[in-house]
Amino acid sequence: MSVRNTEKLCLAHFWVAFAAFVIAAILGVYQMWVRSPLGAKVGSPSLYFLSVTAHGTAMAYVLTTFFIMGFGYFVAVSALDRPLPGRVWAWLAYWLALVGVITATVTVLAGRASVLFTFYPPLTGSPFYYIGLVLVVVGSWVWCGIMIAAMTAWKRENPGVPVPLAMFATVANAVLWLWTTVGVAVELLFQVIPSAFGWTQTVDVGFSRTLFSWTLHAIVYFWLIPAYIAFYTMVPRAAGGRLYSDTMGRLTFILFLLYSLPVGMHHLFMDPEHGNGLKFIQMLLTVFVSVPTLLTIFTITASLEIAGRLRGGRGWFGWIAALPWERPMVLAVGLAFVMLGFGGFGGLINMSYGMNAMIHNTSWVTAHFHLIFGGSVVIMYFAIAYQIWPQLTGREHASLRPLRLQLWLWFIGMMVMTLPWHYLGLQGQWRRVANFDYTNPIIASWGPWVVVSLIGGIILLASALLFARNLIVLHRSAAVASIRPLFALAVHPPERVPAALNGFGLWNALVLILMIGAYAYPIAQFFITPSPSAMVHRMD
Repeated sequence: MSVRNTEKLCLAHFWVAFAAFVIAAILGVYQMWVRSPLGAKVGSPSLYFLSVTAHGTAMAYVLTTFFIMGFGYFVAVSALDRPLPGRVWAWLAYWLALVGVITATVTVLAGRASVLFTFYPPLTGSPFYYIGLVLVVVGSWVWCGIMIAAMTAWKRENPGVPVPLAMFATVANAVLWLWTTVGVAVELLFQVIPSAFGWTQTVDVGFSRTLFSWTLHAIVYFWLIPAYIAFYTMVPRAAGGRLYSDTMGRLTFILFLLYSLPVGMHHLFMDPEHGNGLKFIQMLLTVFVSVPTLLTIFTITASLEIAGRLRGGRGWFGWIAALPWERPMVLAVGLAFVMLGFGGFGGLINMSYGMNAMIHNTSWVTAHFHLIFGGSVVIMYFAIAYQIWPQLTGREHASLRPLRLQLWLWFIGMMVMTLPWHYLGLQGQWRRVANFDYTNPIIASWGPWVVVSLIGGIILLASALLFARNLIVLHRSAAVASIRPLFALAVHPPERVPAALNGFGLWNALVLILMIGAYAYPIAQFFITPSPSAMVHRMD
């Protein structure tokens, strides 16, 4: 179905997302410059932390939330082949979230909320920063309701028919988001915002960090799932083949919902409020998060092999060369898998109770996070935008060369920036520090590696600006002669699937059980045996 009457809604979300992205890229280069020997005397620590807060907020909350909402609306219309329900509510959610973004941004730029995007107490900013974030979250909750309503209405009209995989995955992400935002919503509404207004004079830091850990890891999979939707439903068709297994895709998104939520306390390995047994349990649960990713690597590799062999590829690896690497979606998935490999390896260190102590709060963590999110996820956001922009604008890319150049620049820049960070993390370089004294002989050797990372950041900025240019140019390109289908068919398209693979009732019940097991006692202990040492005065 055409996305007519929905394209303005989608484009409105995407342009907010990508405007925030370009601004965040500029701020990221500034931060690396300040931390390098080349800019050691530039700016001030207060300006540095203001920029870090703006960068993290723009990338983690604005880019992701608005992109995912816009992409969800596109999927709901195009995959289900029916009008979007609640368009008025969708526009209301958009404006509500946009007001939240403006409120939070103005507060940060005024220097009243330099608390980083994690806003860990006892550091407290202006209440209007947190209120802005709450408005963004509330807007996204409306989006979740629309996605669930769209799938429910489609199932009512098509009883017993499998929900298209792209929509099934989108609703899985909406359900995941509803679960994961509970933690941060409780923290903001009952602890952080009252403290920011001065209604309370103390904050239970341990309790706040525990609530935020509820959200902190699962939110990464909220960001990640659109990339996986592209892996399963767009990459095989772009490569000229079919999806190896629809069932594998459904299992992957269900496992993300199950495994990504009860694991956040592995971010608290160094915190004293929780016992080793509870941390060890969540470390074991974290291991299972790798399962859906391994399923995806197998399934998408098999799907690409099918496409390569259909294009004449022979031998064990001849199918790889036969793939249409000139197409942005195919190139992007190849580059994303490389970054996912490096970033995933770093994540194995982070989640290991013993090894985590070696790299805790060092540049290693920054490298891992940027490779997974800024690398694998964001490069697929680019590819998705390139793929669906013709349908939203009615125009075709005049040339794919600048699109491929932009993807290569992003990959090269991300690798050049993050690989030195891994090394420096092992050397003990701490993060969340405005600048370093490179005259100190103990850390003088860090300087050249930091400059290399800065070069990577500059390449990334060039890629970000080229991305914006590519989308803007498309609006002046030739009209599309015909709209090509985007979503892949499976090798064996399912006519029926078990009810458990066509809805989320069972899985929500299992998530509830897992969350009770993972967080019931860690949260209850703050009420059963409150620790006076955990209550500290807020810091403005």
